[in-house]
Amino acid sequence: MIAGSASACSLDRVSAVRGDEFKLAGEEAALRSADTIAANKLMDRFDDHHSVWLFGYGSLIFKPDFPFIECRPARIRDWTRRFWQGSHDHRGTEISPGRVATLIAQPGATCEGIAYLITPDVFDHLDYREKNGYLRFTTDMTFEDGSGAEGLVYIATQDNAAFLGQAPEREIAIQIAASVGPSGRNSDYLIELAQALRKLGKADPHVFAIEQHLNDLAG
Repeated sequence: MIAGSASACSLDRVSAVRGDEFKLAGEEAALRSADTIAANKLMDRFDDHHSVWLFGYGSLIFKPDFPFIECRPARIRDWTRRFWQGSHDHRGTEISPGRVATLIAQPGATCEGIAYLITPDVFDHLDYREKNGYLRFTTDMTFEDGSGAEGLVYIATQDNAAFLGQAPEREIAIQIAASVGPSGRNSDYLIELAQALRKLGKADPHVFAIEQHLNDLAG
């Protein structure tokens, strides 16, 4: 297995991922838990696969701290990236949570990201990294050459205990500017994601608007 990095994804290999119906991993009660490790371990669909595609749309784009075989820029349709998820363990604290990205269903929308080809032994690491409200879901992915593959994506749904919900982008920026956690400043997360999207040649009005508000707040 090759330990790759996000920079290994050449921008001339843009791939399209078509969002399909996502399937919940875990039981109903797990949706309301802030710690999703146990619920995600119930999803064993890909445990016997040699490899599986993982779609990243937040920090997985600029901070892939796991080994992967291959990565490709990718897209999911009918989902949009929003900074509506609270972060108590990475970019904030229980008392002062930060805000990080999750996916919200929106017909006709597209979410640009990166797909990583990983092996199932990476699941334990990812489940721990994404434990603050994120559950594994499956989706069918389609790449630019027309081929398809079933893969994984982590989503923090509105039912999870850390979900903060919608807010004006300036208010989100104010909260992000004031938040810091074990993984660093919340503002770094937002800025690094915005920069990574620009390097991919992809626009996200929500992310870029929050970034502009952060710049305004910094003077």
